[in-house]
Amino acid sequence: MWQHKIQYLIGQPIGVSFVNGQGASGVLCGISNNKLLVIEYMYHSQFALKQYDVQTIQDIYPFPACSQR
Repeated sequence: MWQHKIQYLIGQPIGVSFVNGQGASGVLCGISNNKLLVIEYMYHSQFALKQYDVQTIQDIYPFPACSQR
């Protein structure tokens, strides 16, 4: 269940999978009032705090580490 992952992923880059098949990515800020709070890059030097209803989320995933070559 994705809700159990939140405490370990706050402040980390994540990918969000929605039940409608779409996705989003950003830094997980937390959860409040049944909303997942994610900072997303918009454009230029602008970022936005997005709020996603927990009912619309299928799963959340941590970003993988970069491979060392």
